[in-house]
Amino acid sequence: MPKTPDYFHGKTILITGAGSGIGRSSALVFAREGANVVCSDIDADAAERVANQVIQMGAKATFNCCDVTDRPQVDAMVAQAIEDFGRVDFELNAAGGALARKPFLEITDELWERTYALNVKGTFNAAQAVIPHMLENGGGVIVNIASIASKVGGPGNSVHYASSKGAVDTMTMGIGREFASRGIRCLSISPGVVDTPFHDSTPQEVLDMYSQATPMGRMALPEEIAETVLFACSDAAPYMTADTIKVSGGLR
Repeated sequence: MPKTPDYFHGKTILITGAGSGIGRSSALVFAREGANVVCSDIDADAAERVANQVIQMGAKATFNCCDVTDRPQVDAMVAQAIEDFGRVDFELNAAGGALARKPFLEITDELWERTYALNVKGTFNAAQAVIPHMLENGGGVIVNIASIASKVGGPGNSVHYASSKGAVDTMTMGIGREFASRGIRCLSISPGVVDTPFHDSTPQEVLDMYSQATPMGRMALPEEIAETVLFACSDAAPYMTADTIKVSGGLR
């Protein structure tokens, strides 16, 4: 929560991957705090549904369709957000995924490249597109969704995903340090296993393994990650940048 009452009221957050999971939950949490929410997703219908939920909560929202791996689409997404609300104060890069679960020796070049395009290039595109605007406005906060998988390596089913999220952590650290003196904070959040559509195709035995390895014995709720995003963007965290926040239920 912010230190200042109504801190988020009237400020704008741009969320990629807003149509489901952590992105959707974050849109609703920021709407609760009175923020304007730009809901972006490759699934335009899902983005529109979330934007309508935000509006029903009494906040302002717009939506757009964007493939974050396509830089012209990302540039258009940021430009539209600025046109809609005048400025972007916060950006949450939640678009991402493992695309497929594969043992290391079964990871193809195509799967590796598609995973990096979505998780790494997508985050790079969105951050690089919004930073010039934030510099003009004297600052902002960028939050990237990483994963605790980058700390454990994803053995047996998702080395490609874990590696890409490690790259997100490294990029976050570089952005945060480069722009710290210019008013931009950049953080990543490394969730454990989160109960979202991300895991709809994950074999049950894998989910059971993760739950057993988590001291809390359960998956996180997307709302729990969204509340951490809110804190990271707030005036209660002004000295936090260039680092990742683990929200893992104790999973290491």
